[in-house]
Amino acid sequence: MLFLGEYLHALDSKQRLAIPAEMRDVMNPMIHGVAFIAVPTAAASLSLWPEKTFEQLASSLGGSLMPDENLIEFERSFFSQAARLLIDSAGRVRIPDRQLSKLGLAGNVMILGVRDHVEVCTPESWKAEQTIAAPNYAEVMRKARAALNNRGATSG
Repeated sequence: MLFLGEYLHALDSKQRLAIPAEMRDVMNPMIHGVAFIAVPTAAASLSLWPEKTFEQLASSLGGSLMPDENLIEFERSFFSQAARLLIDSAGRVRIPDRQLSKLGLAGNVMILGVRDHVEVCTPESWKAEQTIAAPNYAEVMRKARAALNNRGATSG
């Protein structure tokens, strides 16, 4: 599964967001589930993870009756802000009020394909981010290659 592209969509009056067909089409309900898990990010956007992908990533965190204090703080903050969003028959999800208000999402929103998940942000924040990132694209690519090389070196 690979989520790609950027789409300008509007939240309807019931705070439902239509997930673009190109994104829905790459999801297999047997493999990825029938819902997204929505989690606010530090970048003031909303990440939508296919529920089974999210469960796999969450399981990889492990568990303990006496976890590290930093992990406890992260888990309380992260998982308490998450919400399960069922995909309806029209390909829409209803985003909870608390997430919309926290992130300032209303009216038109940008839906971004980000490899293994989808992000939702305001068109203004996306445009500002792109304006800043465009002149530095070569540097961003260099850093990404270095990070991937480092990941490969530490896992091998």
